[in-house]
Amino acid sequence: MTDLLDHLRAAVGDDHVLTEAADVEAYVVDWTGTQRGRALAVVRPGSTAEVAAAVRACAATRTPLVPQGGNTGLVGGGVPDGSGSAVVLSLGRMRAVRDVDPVAATITVDAGVVLADVQTAAAAVDRLFPMSLGSEGSCTIGGNLATNAGGTAVLRYGMTRELVLGLEVVLPDGRVWDGLRGLRKDNTGYDLAQLFVGSEGTLGVITGAVLRLFPATPRHATAWVAVPSVEDAVALLALAQREAGAHLATFEIANRQALDLVLTHLPAAADPLRAPSDWYVLVELAGTASDDGLDHSLERLLDLGVDAGAVTDAAIATSRAQRSALWALREGISEVQKVEGATLKHDVTLPIAGLADWADAMGPRLQELLPGVRLVTYGHVGDGNLHYNLNAPVGGDDDLRAAAADLTTAVHDAVAAAGGSISAEHGLGRTKAAAAASYKSEVEVDLMRALKRALDPDGLMNPGVLLPAP
Repeated sequence: MTDLLDHLRAAVGDDHVLTEAADVEAYVVDWTGTQRGRALAVVRPGSTAEVAAAVRACAATRTPLVPQGGNTGLVGGGVPDGSGSAVVLSLGRMRAVRDVDPVAATITVDAGVVLADVQTAAAAVDRLFPMSLGSEGSCTIGGNLATNAGGTAVLRYGMTRELVLGLEVVLPDGRVWDGLRGLRKDNTGYDLAQLFVGSEGTLGVITGAVLRLFPATPRHATAWVAVPSVEDAVALLALAQREAGAHLATFEIANRQALDLVLTHLPAAADPLRAPSDWYVLVELAGTASDDGLDHSLERLLDLGVDAGAVTDAAIATSRAQRSALWALREGISEVQKVEGATLKHDVTLPIAGLADWADAMGPRLQELLPGVRLVTYGHVGDGNLHYNLNAPVGGDDDLRAAAADLTTAVHDAVAAAGGSISAEHGLGRTKAAAAASYKSEVEVDLMRALKRALDPDGLMNPGVLLPAP
């Protein structure tokens, strides 16, 4: 392995090949702290050419490679296994915004650019890059692309794959595919860019991207809404789609348990409503500078919701500070769960029409498996995505860990029976690869394995992620 390390140092520089345990530590444990591995080395290239050189060196020695972005993933997809045989390829030094074209409405960036910096670069030319995640201050575009990330704007703008026009990718043999074309129309064969979106680093290393921009939306109308049930939230969504149309940008859901955690642990958080409710919706309309009727549209929507019995109370933001405070109630949920103790996270998608029935049946089933388990449910009801997370019973962290496998199987079985997906926007990583394969058809798994073999015949790219070992 000395020869490999020498080649890697020659490729990226001595300072950017990390082998000491203290230097490597941050790269081998995921954001949740539950997935920990070991690495032969961490390599930090500063350019596509350096990535290609590092990949060639690993391919020559048949050394596994684990591409890593901001390491904010929740399913272990960006950290190595425990063997210590893999090289972690961290793209955090590749942070160039290569081009911004407000007329073509595109931005071209390195894979290591932080999502918030892409948003800022778009805003500087009065454009919008709409992807928005709780981790946007640290997650990177490469990781967003590799996992086909979602977020709070999916309802209006779609998942990450809808925001991509072209990619630059280093293939497993070290060749570079330059697909950085910002064309809206290119009907000349397979859409190779989409092949790599959502592939979680198993088919190649994304090093650059051309992304779509949209008109800026400086006007917003935002409300925190109490609804009696998930069924009422879905009914309100239908009203919002009918009344607000293209202006409907966000429709998030959270249960009371999730809000209670935020109120307990997030400084300055305050309940904007007088009485508690079992469920809440954060609804936001967004428009351009000329859209001056959003407040009226939102008020009309809420009035209709009250008349239909789907809304019991609402707080409408009347200032930028109030809007930020309402958003903080939603965005703070994931972070405060870590403070509360042991957590079991599920990221599922269900047909929207079946959300209410699924949630109503799931809660009692989990209480049978672990009495006192706390359901912390939130997500993007506009696209059927629930973060169906479980906190341990008070003082029962060990009980949750002991029951984790049974609880997760119950959730996944129920999702599959309802025609849903066990991973909505976080990817499969290491933690869900085997489960996902068990719910897919044999044909679907065979097709995925055929693609993997075609592009990565030696199985060196992020082994054990997305697809389990055959």
